[in-house]
Amino acid sequence: MSTTAISKKKLSFILASTALMMACSQKQVQSEKQPSASLPEYMQADFQQYIADNEQWLRENRNFLSNDPEMEISINMPFERIPEQPNGKAVLLVHGLSDSPYSFIDIAEQLVQQGFLVRTLLLPGHGSKAADLMLPTLEDWTGIVKHHTELLASKYDELWLGGYSTGANLVTIEASENTNVDGLLLFSPAFKPDNNLVRFAPVISLFVDWADEDPEENIAKYDSLPMNGAAVYYETSSLVRDRLSEKTLDIPVFMAISEGDSVIDTLTALELYQNSFSHSGKQLAWFGEYQPAVDGLNQFSMRLPEQRISAGSHMSMLYKPGNAHYGINGRFRMCSNGQQEAQEQLCRQGEEVWYSGWGYQEKGKIHARLSWNPYFKETMAVMKKVLTI
Repeated sequence: MSTTAISKKKLSFILASTALMMACSQKQVQSEKQPSASLPEYMQADFQQYIADNEQWLRENRNFLSNDPEMEISINMPFERIPEQPNGKAVLLVHGLSDSPYSFIDIAEQLVQQGFLVRTLLLPGHGSKAADLMLPTLEDWTGIVKHHTELLASKYDELWLGGYSTGANLVTIEASENTNVDGLLLFSPAFKPDNNLVRFAPVISLFVDWADEDPEENIAKYDSLPMNGAAVYYETSSLVRDRLSEKTLDIPVFMAISEGDSVIDTLTALELYQNSFSHSGKQLAWFGEYQPAVDGLNQFSMRLPEQRISAGSHMSMLYKPGNAHYGINGRFRMCSNGQQEAQEQLCRQGEEVWYSGWGYQEKGKIHARLSWNPYFKETMAVMKKVLTI
């Protein structure tokens, strides 16, 4: 066999392999852009069945991003934590838009140590692939919170609800109409978006599929956002503001807000904290330099040059510094932070970075997203004050 013949065979093999790889890659991209056939069931009468059904659904519908699918499923699963020394009380925790139950992995640990039974939810459309956020409605998200609140209320005399961002909207809506809710834990409540254009999302979603498309790289949350997801979020924000304008909630509330949060309208959140929650035991953990004139203020400066921290972020109060995924030495650094592409690439290459909220820039510094709370212990102590009223 001649050398020319061998070369042609090799060339044919390379071309065939390349075509196959391109076809597989194209198929994967198309799969990521298409939603699943349906959302998972969430009205189970038993929470353990709810967990089992969601695990099966994730195995069948998730687009895995790593070579460790079991870890990805674990991170995105709803979970229950049972205390060794129960206090007879329960907490239901609800994550935000594009996130997962992992948002509460560290806070749940603190609550369990205090004797609370803790459950987390996986909001319909989450945990699998961003395209699945094309599927849920407002009724799906309010419905799942209502159903699982009722499941806990049937077994526990004292029930708290906690939520992060959109999840904070959902649990506040539930508390406004359910007298079984004894208190609220609200982290970065997205009562009003910082960007006023979000109010057009419900209309735009009728014509446009995607609000934002990015490569998916974070196993704990989506990087892309369908317009329907943005639309349903805005519906929660509009509804919660309506509810709070109609009714003042006289139950204990813990609220945590970063001054450097560029996702939510922090002034609206402060105003609602002060005027729409009337309980004398309410507490605010405020991460920033401005001192708001509100009751129950606990202020934490975020000018921390010794830790290379410039400002807090929308997510930073959720995680302890030692968190395996988002902590100081965690496996994931959020280099996509609204800065110039060159700075983002330097961050990805391992250059020394500072930490801040989305969009913060400072000359001569590369900023990644701050994804942990330098005051985690202090924040949990403030939360405990509210829980023990």
